[in-house]
Amino acid sequence: MAAPGAEDEILFEYGPIFRQYKSGRVERYSFPPIAAGVDPATGVASKDVVIDSANGLWARIFLPPGSHDGAKLPVVVYYHGGAYVLGSAADPMTHGYLTGLVAAANVLAVSLEYRLAPEHPLPAAYDDSWEGLKWVASHATGGGGEPWLVDHADFSRVFLAGGSAGGTITHVMAVRAGEHPGGLGIGIRGALIVHPYFGGAADIGKEGTTGKAEKAQADAFWRYLCPGTQGLDDPLSNPFSEAAGGSAARIAAERVLVCVAEKDGLRDRGVWYYENLKASGYGGEVELLESMGEGHVFYCMKPRCERAIEMQERVLSFLRK
Repeated sequence: MAAPGAEDEILFEYGPIFRQYKSGRVERYSFPPIAAGVDPATGVASKDVVIDSANGLWARIFLPPGSHDGAKLPVVVYYHGGAYVLGSAADPMTHGYLTGLVAAANVLAVSLEYRLAPEHPLPAAYDDSWEGLKWVASHATGGGGEPWLVDHADFSRVFLAGGSAGGTITHVMAVRAGEHPGGLGIGIRGALIVHPYFGGAADIGKEGTTGKAEKAQADAFWRYLCPGTQGLDDPLSNPFSEAAGGSAARIAAERVLVCVAEKDGLRDRGVWYYENLKASGYGGEVELLESMGEGHVFYCMKPRCERAIEMQERVLSFLRK
């Protein structure tokens, strides 16, 4: 039997979701994308818009039914999860979650696409996400030409939101918006940070005991995702490190809702983020919701379960406040 070639030798593997071979070939666990259109169950309409064809950046925009009446709607700018290596604005979990949220909250949502690692190592996802947010904001100052945003968006009521890696991106975008000279010209009312994927050199919570192996895997994965990183305390991973320079206190949002799940391996980091943000000097309101008995991004996989409905109600209250 011939020895396996580079095509078959695994370079890096992360759980069951992702694998890269020494040949450069990448395997991702994913579901077929959902096409944009009108959702028959809710009446929510969606369409895809190109932001930057050179980088392949695009967005999926969602409008609730009845939005033709001319009323301006709050805007949710959403960043999907997927550990920076998979996921899309068109994947079933993201599309399904936002369709339900838009229908229930009567908001306009913009789901921003970003390039994935390892083909595009971090910080590409953050940089793409920032370009996407600036593109959305350009419509508030007359620089954008997307009709759905021009006609329907209330840019005085903007929310940044994301789950898992998208939750981490949401934090970074809120900081960049807060530090941007002159601001973005939009009113960021809140940041919704769900099951975020933060890290750091020092162990916190279960990472020093029962979670040692999981922490070691996450640390190795971060170095793989971001080969040019400063280390585990890179501000893109640890927003409260010395290298971050107190940037968390400069979040642009007026309020932050942090959501964690009891059985999520990232739960302790999410609570750590909530506690440290409250102590950072950030002047806005910080709230925490913990979903007991549930795991990572359960609300996408079981949207009709009791805890998902409870979480949805808390999110709706946050958006309406």
